[in-house]
Amino acid sequence: MNVAGIPDLAARRDALDPARSFIVQAPAGSGKTELLIQRYLRLLATVGHPEEIVAITFTRKAAGEMRERVLRALLDARAGKTPASEHERATLALAAAALARDTACGWGVTDNPARLRIQTIDSLCAALTRQMPMLSRFGAQPESIEDAADLYAEAARGTIELVEGDDATARDVEQLLAHLDNDVGRIEELLADMLRRRDHWLRHVHGKERDELETALRNTRRDALARARGLLPAGARAEWKALADYVLGNLGHGAFADGIEDWALLARALLKKDSDDWRQRLTKDDGFPAGKAGQPWKERAAALFASLGARDVFRAALAELRGLPPERYSEAQWEVLGAITRLLPRAVAQLKLVFQARGQVDFTEVSQGAVLALGGGGEPSDLALALDYRIHHLLVDEFQDTSISQFELIARLTAGWEPGDGRTVFAVGDPMQSIYRFREAEVGLFLSARAAGIAGVELEPVSLSANFRSQAGIVEWVNATFARVMSGREDIATGSVPYTASVATSAALPGAAVTVHPFFNGDSVGEAAKVAELVAQARRENAGGIVAILVRNRGHLREIVPQLKDAGLRFRAIEIEPLGYRPVVQDLLALTRALSHPADRLAWLAILRAPWCGLTLADLDALAGGDSKRTVWDLMNDSAHFATLSADGRERLQRVRAVLQACLDDRCRGALRSRVAGAWFALSGPACVEDATDLEDAEIYFDYLESHEEAGEIADRAAFEEGLADLYALPDLKADERLQIMTIHKAKGLEFDTVIVPGLGRAPRADEARLLLWMEQPHGDGAPDLLLAPIRESGAEEDPIYRWLRKLDAEKERLEAGRLLYVVATRAKRRLHLLGDAGLKTDDDGVPSLRKPGARTLLSQLWPLVGSVYEEAAARHVESAQAPVEEDAAENAIDQSLRRITSGWQPPAPPPRVSWTPPREPARARDEIEFSWVGETARHVGNVVHRWMQRIADDGLAGWDAKRVRALGKTFSDELVTCGLPSDAVEAAAGRVAAILEQTLTNERGRWLLGAHPQAESELRLTGVLAGEIVNVVLDRTFVDERGARWIVDYKTGGHEGADFDAFLDRERERYRPQLERYALLMRARDSRPVRLGLYFPLLGGWREWIFDR
Repeated sequence: MNVAGIPDLAARRDALDPARSFIVQAPAGSGKTELLIQRYLRLLATVGHPEEIVAITFTRKAAGEMRERVLRALLDARAGKTPASEHERATLALAAAALARDTACGWGVTDNPARLRIQTIDSLCAALTRQMPMLSRFGAQPESIEDAADLYAEAARGTIELVEGDDATARDVEQLLAHLDNDVGRIEELLADMLRRRDHWLRHVHGKERDELETALRNTRRDALARARGLLPAGARAEWKALADYVLGNLGHGAFADGIEDWALLARALLKKDSDDWRQRLTKDDGFPAGKAGQPWKERAAALFASLGARDVFRAALAELRGLPPERYSEAQWEVLGAITRLLPRAVAQLKLVFQARGQVDFTEVSQGAVLALGGGGEPSDLALALDYRIHHLLVDEFQDTSISQFELIARLTAGWEPGDGRTVFAVGDPMQSIYRFREAEVGLFLSARAAGIAGVELEPVSLSANFRSQAGIVEWVNATFARVMSGREDIATGSVPYTASVATSAALPGAAVTVHPFFNGDSVGEAAKVAELVAQARRENAGGIVAILVRNRGHLREIVPQLKDAGLRFRAIEIEPLGYRPVVQDLLALTRALSHPADRLAWLAILRAPWCGLTLADLDALAGGDSKRTVWDLMNDSAHFATLSADGRERLQRVRAVLQACLDDRCRGALRSRVAGAWFALSGPACVEDATDLEDAEIYFDYLESHEEAGEIADRAAFEEGLADLYALPDLKADERLQIMTIHKAKGLEFDTVIVPGLGRAPRADEARLLLWMEQPHGDGAPDLLLAPIRESGAEEDPIYRWLRKLDAEKERLEAGRLLYVVATRAKRRLHLLGDAGLKTDDDGVPSLRKPGARTLLSQLWPLVGSVYEEAAARHVESAQAPVEEDAAENAIDQSLRRITSGWQPPAPPPRVSWTPPREPARARDEIEFSWVGETARHVGNVVHRWMQRIADDGLAGWDAKRVRALGKTFSDELVTCGLPSDAVEAAAGRVAAILEQTLTNERGRWLLGAHPQAESELRLTGVLAGEIVNVVLDRTFVDERGARWIVDYKTGGHEGADFDAFLDRERERYRPQLERYALLMRARDSRPVRLGLYFPLLGGWREWIFDR
């Protein structure tokens, strides 16, 4: 679009000022990465060395993308690329200035991209700890691991074992054991969970006095009362006082004294017990006597409720008063709290010992080590002083995902920076997209930095508003919806973030941009069928568009994946389908358990039911149903039981029994993996799989089994099966990118044409109780108050302080759920589909009504806006349910057919031996026809051209034009010399290479061939069997076009002299037809799409294409 149409253009230009520090709020689709790159290029033109700029991201992918885009901008500027848009024009101008600085200073950044310090925050921390191993307390650099669960568990066990001592720590462990009914396993889990979160609580558990913590409790109660008083409208206060006097008088409490106990009693009387809504029926138990005496007051109460109806915040503040914590800890609470706060630092010490012994650390330890290496408390280390000299500009991407230790690291890096000293901080993020609390991200840190800066560095706030991603219909819906969902005031403590509207830069498309699809009473099958229907619909509307199915939890896909497979819709899904859910792995697990433990009855029955055997339920019952004391293996070998089976069952069992007998005879010999895999192959397991991906999944299982095997057995069966739950099946190798499935968290930062979001009515799994809850509450202008509460004693009622903190934590979770919904809604470019299930309840008269969705569902966030849609759909649903329907029993029967190999099945005979012809060098095989008559020079020219065509295609044409090709003349000459070309022929040959490449880049067909396409590959090597022979080929170029066709293109670098150019091209097509159709046959083995074949003559601009229809 035109620059004049960008609503936040002035703000974007301001943010490039290299002398000022900024914190930028960049909503979804606002071009955050482009702004970050422009800022980086602008700074590059001002610094003395490129290393003075440090850009921090949170993922390797983001760091790689940013580095690639900076380099591409520099290369494009050097090549004089013509910009395609105004924002690209601005980027290229900044890149040109940076290149001028590069040339003047002799940096050579494009040849030495490592000088661009664009890195993840974890790699920065690791680099700091390596530079100061003593200060970071690491010594030799340990290995950083993502999943440190085993290390946390080992440290927790070591902490519990301190009970064997005779000191204060042993008594603390004893007290914790007594508090939790000596449940050692649970305590180990609780301690391990606390160690994972130590970044949050470690600074809180030292030196806290009882008076200080109880003052925080009193402040909490006082602030809650003040909040409720302040939210009561002035015009309603007199009526509120009158009603309060009446209610409290009838409940025997006297007149309303405006104290916290009176307000809490009113809250219990006037609000529903299980919600924040006003009571519809007021009874004598609520302070309203029955009969005529109480009726006028009930009417006055209803009128007051109506006048306050729009003030949800007042009702929420009133409801909050019902569950306030007490003013002080009980003695029992204080004793166990003291034991826990003393024990937790010892657990951290145990963890450090485990880290040292294993030579491994988690990322939190690396971050904390980096902070230690930089010093603090007004005494920076030598490393901090050195970095203070070297780092002049710090850029931080996705700043809303910063954890406490990462924020502290940034503060240490910028400590001592002064206004006007030329050093700047540029933090970019979007608090509305902060969805990583489970990774210890704290959105409040973004809000705090925007309000108060970082370590004394003031940050000018900038807000972007343009949305370059979504069509106007989606942007308008998002604005209207999330102004309600994120309607609260900004709150650092809870992470409440008010919504900031966006302005669409793309026009609205015809049709509904956002559609809500209601379902009722747990109809997950119907919801899954609708998802498959919507995918098919999206493909009809936009065949080349990308459709994404995004879910909150992987479990929401349990019914959807089978529906997609039944509909023949192949999809790409990374870490979505748990490996243990795959039938082939379930069968292998049963086989493993059976071979390891002959008495595992369930496992043995499972392998007899598996496809390689496939006994019917009747045969299983006949074999084992009447005798539960003997093992299934004994019964299989009992002739009397064997005789009771059907003839088909006896034949199947006899074949399987012979295989298993041999496996059991070898039970004490060989590795468990070998025995299980051998049994699976002998039982014909590979013949029972649905597709080739199952074979890959089986191999993953075998590798996993081998890693858990000790002396031919599984040492820890529980750990083995628990770990299996964390593995995922391989994605479909034949699926393309047009249909993708992932979690909402994985989708952050991505965009899709159509987004389908099922499972909005499902709540996530409830969090487990923690050993200790903590929360900082802002209080006045001073330091925040700290609230601490220990876990409740086993068998006792929940601790009231703990319950209060869980409620505050639930509010944080609710706010993040709203942000999660915003993230998923803003992934869509063209269409957004929302699917969710609501409950229908029936009253005593049989009248159905809707249940409000659970508070922890995403649907509850949308309910005020979509409730009416569900009401209308519910009415239609009830009518259709009441209408008489003639059901076809065949259609409604559950498919209970048994998948199994045929009775008497035998493995096929081995195929005849393949005749082997030693493969020729692929390039020579490919070029045999082309160069047989033109000599060595033409062959070498062709090889060099092919290599550079591959390079240009890999770059997606970015930065490539005729000028750049001419600048590479010496490079072409060097390559031709390396090929062995005589020196007197090099100059002419290099000119020919340049001419061919220039002609390609100026030819529309050539640019289309080398441009970006789905599944594009250059110089792709394929091996296969054709006519009984192994064949190696190389495809010059292959990709999938917008219509879903697979192209295979061969380049012909020769020339043509004489007349009748078209006749020459036709002859060449017939000449090379067999060669390209062989390529198509090999490609068919890996891709079932329709294939189109093409010959491209770059020097001549010639082209011939045809459809492969064999």
